[in-house]
Amino acid sequence: QVQLVESGGGLVQAGGSLRLSCAASGRIFSPNVMGWYRQAPGKQRELVATFTSGGSTNYVDSVKGRFTISRDNAKNTVYLQMNSLKPEDTAVYHCRFTNWDTWGRSNDYWGQGTQVTVSS
Repeated sequence: QVQLVESGGGLVQAGGSLRLSCAASGRIFSPNVMGWYRQAPGKQRELVATFTSGGSTNYVDSVKGRFTISRDNAKNTVYLQMNSLKPEDTAVYHCRFTNWDTWGRSNDYWGQGTQVTVSS
């Protein structure tokens, strides 16, 4: 079992910044992927950014150049630095962790979500 604890959400004005944190605990295996998803009211959940245990990152086009995902492997923690925030970034942000065991079987885990609200 893996548990994910998220923090860092809040209310910020357009153009401001927030830093989200997600700490994983429990049975951690490699390879794995940690990432951030978000869901705005009336919208489907979308992938924001991911960071693999191999060091690869990717971002949805709408946040490229503004958001940065990073990992502290010693702490099993992933961060999302969000700069130049826009009202359309308002959503509940969820951390996701996927890993594979020695049999090649994958497992997904989700954090409880943290609210990000950007005012204009």
